[in-house]
Amino acid sequence: MKPLEGKTGLYFGSFNPIHVGHLAIANAVLDEAGLREVWFVLSPQNPFKEQKNLLPDHHRLQILKVAIEDNPRFRACDIEFSLPRPSYTSLTLAHLGERYPDKDFCLIMGADNLASFHRWHNYRYIIDNYHICVYPRVDSPKTQWDDHPHVHLINSPLFNISSSYIRECIKNGKSVKYILTDPVLKYVEEMNFYKN
Repeated sequence: MKPLEGKTGLYFGSFNPIHVGHLAIANAVLDEAGLREVWFVLSPQNPFKEQKNLLPDHHRLQILKVAIEDNPRFRACDIEFSLPRPSYTSLTLAHLGERYPDKDFCLIMGADNLASFHRWHNYRYIIDNYHICVYPRVDSPKTQWDDHPHVHLINSPLFNISSSYIRECIKNGKSVKYILTDPVLKYVEEMNFYKN
C-alpha cells in the first residue's frame, strides 16, 4: 500500500482566480499519490503575498466552488476564514485535525514552496507530522527536503501559468479562454472581476 493511499490532500492557495493549472495539478497528485480526495484550502491572507488585487473571500470561494463542482473528489475548504490572520498552515492543520479527526491529511505544494519551506511558521512540526506531495515548478532548485521520508516528489504536468498573469490579461481585455474553465470564465465575466 502506498504511504499516501486514502489520505486527504490539502492544496492551499489564494486562488485569485483558480485556473486550469491548479485543477490539472490537483488531479495529477490525486492519482499519482493515491489520495482519496483533494481539499482546496482558500487562504484569506497568505503571509508571503501582497493583498493588492485580491478579490473578497466570498467571491474567491464561489469561483472555487464553480471550478470544482463537477469533480466529487474535490472539495472547497474555507476553514481559514474563521482563523486569525495572516494564515499559518501549522495552525490550520491543528484546527482541521480537531474538526475532522477521522481524516488523514497531507499537504500539496509546489517545488518553489518547498525551497522556501524553512521560512514557514513551525515548519519542522509540519514536516515531522505530515506527508507532503510536491509538484514540479519551473526552475525550482533541489532542496534539503527532497530526500525527507515525508516528502513525495510527484510526476505532474509543468504549468507556468499564474493567477497574476490571468488578472493582467483580463484587465487589458485579452482572452483567458482555455486558461480558466468555462464555468469560471462565465462567472468572472458576469461579475466583471479583475477589469480594474
